[in-house]
Amino acid sequence: MDKYQKGLDGFIELFLLIKDKKTLLLLLDLFLTAEERADLGMRFLIIKELLSEEKTQRQVAKELNVSIAKITRGSNELKRTNRKLLTYLKKNI
Repeated sequence: MDKYQKGLDGFIELFLLIKDKKTLLLLLDLFLTAEERADLGMRFLIIKELLSEEKTQRQVAKELNVSIAKITRGSNELKRTNRKLLTYLKKNI
């Protein structure tokens, strides 16, 4: 395991210990830039829209004011995601 993977594993372990939203937001403020937090929020919205299957990719891109390439990347990642995670996401997003 390389050092960056060890760091990611440590971050995930820390993340899992947090039980309240306020502390979680503070942690994200510490580890992510404002732009990275915005990108994470946008990626969440893209995945949420794609999972709902109510709009075309072009409609989602227009509504979220992002490029169709970002929507396509999200769509491609969902295609590679295992069924168990997809089921979880559809239930919880």
